[in-house]
Amino acid sequence: MSIRVGIVGISGYGGGEALRLCAAHPEFHVVYAAGESSAGQALSQRYPGLPSALGNLVVQKFHPGELPELDLLFASLPTGESKAPLAQLSPRTKIVDIGGDHRYVEGWTYGLADVWPEQIRGQSRIANPGCYPAATLTPLAPLLARGLIEPDGIIVDAKTGVSGAGRGGGDAKFSYAECNEDVSAYGLLKHVHMPEIEKTIQKLAGSARRFVFTPHLIPMTRGILATIYCRGKATTEECLAAARQYYANRSFVRVSDKPLHTKWAYGSNNVFVSYACDPERELVMAFGAIDNLGKGAAGQAVQNANLMFGLPESAGLEGVALWP
Repeated sequence: MSIRVGIVGISGYGGGEALRLCAAHPEFHVVYAAGESSAGQALSQRYPGLPSALGNLVVQKFHPGELPELDLLFASLPTGESKAPLAQLSPRTKIVDIGGDHRYVEGWTYGLADVWPEQIRGQSRIANPGCYPAATLTPLAPLLARGLIEPDGIIVDAKTGVSGAGRGGGDAKFSYAECNEDVSAYGLLKHVHMPEIEKTIQKLAGSARRFVFTPHLIPMTRGILATIYCRGKATTEECLAAARQYYANRSFVRVSDKPLHTKWAYGSNNVFVSYACDPERELVMAFGAIDNLGKGAAGQAVQNANLMFGLPESAGLEGVALWP
């Protein structure tokens, strides 16, 4: 099988990571690349390390009516920019929207691949989860499914690397001089990923009242660590056992009895989960660690695409995390 792939948003970090993964994929053949700032350039000008055959591909402006014949399109566009153009594409072209426009939108399947793989198989329109939801929902899902925690009153404190803002990430506050030696909270009470996390908790457990989510920007390039506070009487051992059973046949979930490090997932599609509980205080702490460009974006997008086409779920994603 040779699957003809296009990537929109090739200039950004998410699109660039999708390109890196597709370049090593045994079945995906990138034949189309589109981007705003890099249009007219050969891919090798933006990504010099590519194989020459792929590096010679010229980046196009994205015009939905002028696409070549594609089996699969990865769209990595800023929130608000993908809904209208993607609606113009032929139903014959399968789409994974890495951006935020189609999460929990009618006609699109929410692609939380490690939790609901069977819902993704054979679908043609997949909305990739956001980076924070990927880090948060994976450790929560086993606990919610087994009733080990209360779904109401969950508090999430998450830290992310600067690449989460994207290559065009705004103003000078994302520059090295501004970010280095600094930690800051942002998106208070209104972060764009809050509704997505709430809706998924409701889907898993029926309720998600009094949900609190606070993200922080920290001075590293890639990675997310989510620390989640829940009410429940479960022990640490019960939570670990529930997660190991829930993810027993999943390729990319790693359950650890040790405190997590974001570096464990660096450059990979893996997600690490762990727990620490105090039953006497009815406190359950859940933890999730991912690479925000891997499981949080392009890695999960490729995983979803594999499921859509009936390929081995780990195709093109078996690389070991980078260390150090």
